[in-house]
Amino acid sequence: MLRKLYDWTLAKASHRHAEGWLALFAFVEASFFPIPPHPLLGLMCLAEPKKALRFAAIATVASVAGGVLGYAIGYALYDTVGTQLLAWLGMSESFPVAACYLREYGAEIIMIKGATPIPFKLLTITAGFIGMNFVTFILASLVSRSISFMIVGGLFRLFGAPIKRFIDKYLGLVTIGFILFVVGGFMLVTLIDSGGHGAHDTCVTAAAMPAN
Repeated sequence: MLRKLYDWTLAKASHRHAEGWLALFAFVEASFFPIPPHPLLGLMCLAEPKKALRFAAIATVASVAGGVLGYAIGYALYDTVGTQLLAWLGMSESFPVAACYLREYGAEIIMIKGATPIPFKLLTITAGFIGMNFVTFILASLVSRSISFMIVGGLFRLFGAPIKRFIDKYLGLVTIGFILFVVGGFMLVTLIDSGGHGAHDTCVTAAAMPAN
C-alpha cells in the first residue's frame, strides 16, 4: 500500500497542477502524510530547472503551514487524534524522546531534525504537545524546511538536470553541512549550558517511558 501511495505521489509531477500537488503534499506531510514531498520536488525540478527555486519556496511555505496543523493537533487534540495518528505512523515510541529533546533544546532540535530524514510531523505534533512558544516554532520550522527544500531547488537551479546524480549520492552530506553551519553554534552553547551529556542521558531514559 505504501509503495502504491509513493508511486501515486510521484505521478503528480507531470500533472498540469503539479505546483498545487506539491504544496498539498508538503502541507499534509508536516502533520500526518507518510510520504515526504522531496521526490516529487526533485522530479519537478528535473523537468523545469529554471523553476527549481520557485518549487522549493512553495514546498517550504506549505510545509511550515502544515507544521501549524501538526502543532495544533499536539496542542489541542493529542489525547484523541494525536495518539492515534502517531500509532498509525509507527512513532508512538519515538514521541517521549522527541518531547524530551524539544524541552531541553527547543528551536535547535527543530532546525536540526527538521532538516533531516527524521519525520518533521513528529516534531510538529510534539512541539504542540509540550506547548513550545509558537513564534519560536514557526521561525525554527522556516529554517529547517528552507534548508531541506532549498538545497534541492538551489542545486537544480544552478546545475540543471545533471545534478540529479549528485543529489542522489551526496544530498545527505550537503544537508549535514548546511545544518552544522546554521545551528552548530547554537547547539554548542546549549550543550555547554546543560553540562554536556545530562540532557542526552535524560532523553535516552525517556525512551522507556510511555507517552502521556
